[in-house]
Amino acid sequence: MTTPSDTQSLILSRAATRPGNLALPLPEGLVGAAAKMVVGKMIARGWLDEVEANLRRGEPMWRETGDGHGTTLIATEAGLEAIGIEPVVASAVASVRKARPKPEPVQMACDTDTAKPVAIRAGTRQAQIIAMLQRPEGATVAEIVAATSWQAHTARGAISGAIKKKLGLPIAAEKIEGRGTVYRLPEGS
Repeated sequence: MTTPSDTQSLILSRAATRPGNLALPLPEGLVGAAAKMVVGKMIARGWLDEVEANLRRGEPMWRETGDGHGTTLIATEAGLEAIGIEPVVASAVASVRKARPKPEPVQMACDTDTAKPVAIRAGTRQAQIIAMLQRPEGATVAEIVAATSWQAHTARGAISGAIKKKLGLPIAAEKIEGRGTVYRLPEGS
């Protein structure tokens, strides 16, 4: 399997944080022939798809096709997998974000393109914890500690900070007699 270059990884990781996995805008400084070459290779490898842009929704345009129409670029599942984002976890994050009501727009002086990408690499402890939380029986802190070799405070921090706050996944907690507090991701997450 071909490994993405740093530029290709940056394009894909930014796309993973955007609605609909939009790959545009490209990183600053990547323009002209260099942009066409990088994007062309990514399309050929199946990491990006060129789809019709919905200009009414304000989707950025990659190229014009005529009659006021154009195309945009989106990251594919293969592209997300190439940078280590599991499609199941990526779809869970996307579905939770879609289900949430959109907050009222706030004027802020920040560049949305420099936001940290949300990337969940396969085989990491975070991916392992998410898989445990997706099980019907959920997971306790003790079970997570046993699986990850972390200390209890680190496991609790991963649940509340990385998974609940950073990824925005809805964690349900329930006390079960003989087992303690069990954490779960609700069905469909």
